Amino acid sequence: MSTNKLFKKVLIANRGEIACRIIRTLNRLDIEAVAVYSDADRYAQHVLQADEAYWIGPSSAAESYLNMDRLLDVAKRSGVDAIHPGYGFLSENASFAQRCLENNVVLIGPPASAMVAMGSKSQAKHIMQDAGVPLVPGYHGDTQDSAFLKQQAGAIGYPVLLKASMGGGGKGMRIVASENDFDAALSACKREAQSSFGDDHILIEKYINQPRHVEIQVFADQYGNAVYMSERDCSIQRRHQKVIEEAPAPGLDPTTRSRMGEAAVRAAKAIGYEGAGTIEFLLASSGDFYFMEMNTRLQVEHPVTEMITGQDLVEWQVRVAEGNPLPLTQEQIRIDGHAIEVRIYAEDTSKDFLPSTGIIHYLRLPDPSVHLRIDSGVVQGDEISVFYDPMIAKLIVWDKNRDQAIHRMQRALRQINLFGLNTNISFLGSLVAHDAFCAGNLSTHFIEDHQSELAFESAPKDDIDYVLAGVYLALKGHSTESSGEPWQVLKGWHVNGAISQQFCFFNNDRAQIKVDLSFYGDEIVAICSELSLTLQCRLEGDRLAVTGGLSLTLTVISTDDSVVLFKDSGNSHVQLYRYSPVSVVDPQSEKHLRAPMNGRIVHVAVSDGDQVHAGDLLVTVEAMKMEHGIRAQKTGFVKAIFFNEGELVNEGDELIELELKQEED
Repeated sequence: MSTNKLFKKVLIANRGEIACRIIRTLNRLDIEAVAVYSDADRYAQHVLQADEAYWIGPSSAAESYLNMDRLLDVAKRSGVDAIHPGYGFLSENASFAQRCLENNVVLIGPPASAMVAMGSKSQAKHIMQDAGVPLVPGYHGDTQDSAFLKQQAGAIGYPVLLKASMGGGGKGMRIVASENDFDAALSACKREAQSSFGDDHILIEKYINQPRHVEIQVFADQYGNAVYMSERDCSIQRRHQKVIEEAPAPGLDPTTRSRMGEAAVRAAKAIGYEGAGTIEFLLASSGDFYFMEMNTRLQVEHPVTEMITGQDLVEWQVRVAEGNPLPLTQEQIRIDGHAIEVRIYAEDTSKDFLPSTGIIHYLRLPDPSVHLRIDSGVVQGDEISVFYDPMIAKLIVWDKNRDQAIHRMQRALRQINLFGLNTNISFLGSLVAHDAFCAGNLSTHFIEDHQSELAFESAPKDDIDYVLAGVYLALKGHSTESSGEPWQVLKGWHVNGAISQQFCFFNNDRAQIKVDLSFYGDEIVAICSELSLTLQCRLEGDRLAVTGGLSLTLTVISTDDSVVLFKDSGNSHVQLYRYSPVSVVDPQSEKHLRAPMNGRIVHVAVSDGDQVHAGDLLVTVEAMKMEHGIRAQKTGFVKAIFFNEGELVNEGDELIELELKQEED
């Protein structure tokens, strides 16, 4: 169906990856893109890619990307026809939708009334019940007295799930296994809900064991038309946040797919919906499914739907917002192949996935193709800051079937070379290579059930890593550098006609590891501990090719005090030996408890002089809207408290000093 183009200029009220993704579609549609930015994003990629860009405030989201007055002022000054909110920030804010309407600017999204209806999970449950959409047993009322809620949980039957009524993204959500755990879980849930959404209203649902999370992409226009565009399986989650998404859902039979799709369309029509939306369901092993919530926006995982349908969902959003009917009918939507998406995050998987902030010193991503799509908002040299979500990129693969798509994802993850931040790349690699995942045995408990088999820690270094690091430095020419360089290199000496060099490194325990290299023409004899290899090596730029005793090609880079090897099994960060190594203080030492990440103190549980025991909660730090408790590791007394509630802390800041109780003989 032909369309009448109305929009000439669109403001993107967002940042990062999603802003860059929207700009790509606007460019293709010949629509000017207007970006906004905070202090932290002054040189961000979405700013550089847009036709125009406007400053909207300090780095804090509350003072910039959530500041409606400044966004609407930019919309007026730049003369845009519409605002695209992306996801997150104001994308599901009914007040913002209403203010756009009052200012005669189109919001590319649903009407405010639909956001209000679905923004409250409890109200949404009542609407869905009236529309004949299946619901999980639970309490969705307004009474919020703690004792009453506890009584309701008992009536529903443990285990139960506490959820922030206005929530999303896993925030303000707790599984409660028994009555004894209820009070503490409710308090934490309410704090997170208030912090993240400004509303601590909680609802309770029966917790379904081993469910799958399957969601339906819906689209509706202002003429009463609505369609569903297949489904996405988002069962692989951590703390209720999606880790892997794929479409279509593995093993879902056509009858169940149709029933879920039709229920999703009924849900959209029940609230007079317009634009892109997602109906999320819990799918039980019996085949029964239950409504969880509706997201009244474009989802982070929308690319997998685009890959299997061949449709641009942002273009659909624009066309519907312009007043056009849906581009396709239900019968015209076709599904082809299988797509999988993973989210590359800056986080430390060995420290319970704490966010990692800093500069991306080195970044090489695989080349995009018909089989591989990369959505990102950062490049090498950019900073992942404490102020926003630590996503680096989304990796999306497509192929004719799920097995081939999995293989492509495994290969694509191995091809990512990134240094400067901790990431979840190795963890994702272990997930998509796991036998249960490959077999399609999915549930929202997958990570918990297979925790011991997944890669939370960095791959251990072995003697070969040190040999490769030494070979790289030798070929790069560092052996001729002055002694002022950060690595210790003994100048080459001659032994039986060969030129020899020695390099010293640190292992994980800070012990010295020596690598001796002897050069005989084109051959290198390398000795490290009990390992002895004869190699032929060639270095071109940052690519090291090795044959002989080993056969591999890898990317290697060096920093001030390290050599980084990018291997299929994960990055190996080999630290070089210094004459005067800087002492490393454990951020969670027994006496000096330090902040494990940048964040804000939301709760101090002790006072000066208090006696504490191992496991006692001392301080709660909030980062990325999630709470992290700092606990005592040994019995002692609180000697000093260095921060108050509400203050910001940096990673490594000392929070509390303890005077440890002397252990008795």
